[in-house]
Amino acid sequence: MFRNLIILYLSLLLKFSSYATNASKPILTIDEFFDYTRFPSLAFSPDGEYLLIQKNRPSWNTNSYENSLWLYEIRAQRMKLITKQLDPSFRPRWSPTGKRVLFSREKQLATDKLRNHIYHRSLSDNNIIGEQIFYVYCIESNELLPISLGFLIPTALAWSNNDSSFYIATISLNLNQDDEWKDVIRHRDNKLIDGSIIYRIDLSIDNHTSSIQMNIVRHIPFQISDLLFVPYSEQLFLVSISFIFENPNDLEIFSINLLDEKPPLKLTTNYGYEANLKLSNDGKNVLFMLFPMSSIDGKVFTTQQRLYSIDVTNRQVTNLAADFEGNIVDYTVKFDGGVYILGQLGTNTRIYTQSSPMNNYSKLHQGWDGTYESISSSLSTSCSSLAFVYSEFGRPKEVYLVENINDLQIAKAITNENELFTQRDLPQAKIYRWTSNEDKRSIEGILHYPPGKYESKYLPLLVLIHGGPASASLNDFDVKSYSWAPMAASAGWLVFEPNYRGSIGYGQEFLDEIRYQPLSRPSQDILSGIDRLIQEGIADPNHLTVGGYSYGGFITNWLITQTTRFNAALSGAGAVEHVSLWGSMDFPLLYNNLFGGFPWELPHIYQQQAPIYYLDKVRTPTLIITGENDVNILPDQSFMLERGLYYRRIPVQLLIFPNEGHTLSNNPWHGKIKVREELKWLEKYGHTRLNITNN
Repeated sequence: MFRNLIILYLSLLLKFSSYATNASKPILTIDEFFDYTRFPSLAFSPDGEYLLIQKNRPSWNTNSYENSLWLYEIRAQRMKLITKQLDPSFRPRWSPTGKRVLFSREKQLATDKLRNHIYHRSLSDNNIIGEQIFYVYCIESNELLPISLGFLIPTALAWSNNDSSFYIATISLNLNQDDEWKDVIRHRDNKLIDGSIIYRIDLSIDNHTSSIQMNIVRHIPFQISDLLFVPYSEQLFLVSISFIFENPNDLEIFSINLLDEKPPLKLTTNYGYEANLKLSNDGKNVLFMLFPMSSIDGKVFTTQQRLYSIDVTNRQVTNLAADFEGNIVDYTVKFDGGVYILGQLGTNTRIYTQSSPMNNYSKLHQGWDGTYESISSSLSTSCSSLAFVYSEFGRPKEVYLVENINDLQIAKAITNENELFTQRDLPQAKIYRWTSNEDKRSIEGILHYPPGKYESKYLPLLVLIHGGPASASLNDFDVKSYSWAPMAASAGWLVFEPNYRGSIGYGQEFLDEIRYQPLSRPSQDILSGIDRLIQEGIADPNHLTVGGYSYGGFITNWLITQTTRFNAALSGAGAVEHVSLWGSMDFPLLYNNLFGGFPWELPHIYQQQAPIYYLDKVRTPTLIITGENDVNILPDQSFMLERGLYYRRIPVQLLIFPNEGHTLSNNPWHGKIKVREELKWLEKYGHTRLNITNN
């Protein structure tokens, strides 16, 4: 009894001490918020002696992002810079012995240009191809040696079974002038791309210089996104890809035997996009992630992300961690067989283990609540270390290292890139649950309280809606132009992030319940949550605002046509008319799944769920955001919304960010300006309901 009282006293003392400490810290500013470092990838060397760490941070002076590659020496606990000019489109690869690292230092513009040319049906810019240079970093000599591949467009690469050769897949282009058609583009009969060519690059390094010999391995009749060499069977495994996701059959895994000239053998028939090929520790299974899509006609439902393996000997495909009800985010191969899995269940992403492909049950490892990312495991029998990126509410991302999976709760950070955030009075957050008014379905989300106002009452509310819809708001600390809840809370808003139906991490049934009601059902879930917040006195009903990006923009556009209770709205890359977007976007399979079929099969759903037909009901001042080159949700949708609100004399502003695609990820200033203007819009309109009459 006495011992319990002491523990209670100490916990209360620690709690109030924490409050006092936070109160003395300054509030986070928008400049500080966007000065954040991420860690897109980690990779142990084969011997477990080194860890490659990729860092991504804003480079304000160059209007771009700096992507750097670092080498961490495990024993010496020392970090060494390899390059500050890493090309993020190619993941750095260790050679089989771990003595070399292969990567691209120059940004590959060719593939991006080509994609835009094909998608926009235009070839006005003839400068598609530039010289492609890769680099080999030698661990022992600390040398960085360039490898010129000439004027090729690489899409995937893989080491062979030694340090002296690797394979590279390139796009095969036909740049010959067509005398009959001149510069006329024949859609779906465009001969610009003639499949792919796989090369074997034999590498010779001598006297601090490098030379190569290139040999064509095979012409492939499709484009390639991933490549893996399998020594056990002398095969290359490859993933087919298309610039426009119209048919899931364009996205499959194939193999080619390097000992014969037979055409590629198709190994999968999935409704999804396969990626992240890795070889099992015994070399007899190829593992891959499946990012699901629907069938062409939308009759086959999409699923959460899953993990599979292919037996190299008999080509049998096995669903790993089949018992896991959540969403599989990533994985890494274990040194003793099996895999570590990052599994998202609800708002947390934790580490699970499947001991072998034959054992379909996943085991949860006790670690921290929050979000684990970019996991990597040493494959050395003498080293069982594990590295990962971790964050949670109020705790920014850093890289952590443990010597054993059972030590997760005492993991130590080996980076300190985001230390500034620990010196600020950050918002406190908690999980919030409610039931839908429509069918009593249990829903959950996240509440971010302004600094110093944790669990206060009658706070001004910003509903910030995640995209996807197959995504979720998580217990993490991330900084993106479309994921900025901590910044909004630091500006005084109670931020409500609902994981509406259609979100991942809540089981297959929860994901499927958005079908046929792609906007109305999520909106009912969200409005039910707002009602509950008001009933409990948490949110001030006179200070309600809403915003979202991508599919969050879809739902925002719908909500402002269904209710006038929001004082201000923030619509980012959202849609208002579904048939036109289905016909022009690069991912029409999304619509086929959400709506349950083609526009001519279900025209009533496409129209009933389209905000454009209800704009006469809008009374909410709306700020609209779009990227100039967005091929996911074309800017036309934002222009339509702006024009409709302009004609109706609703306060509206449209911001167009040049040279940006869907995620506004090219220039860090654009993300900062977006959020800066959104905060201004909330301050201008969010605290007063305008008296706008029907016009």
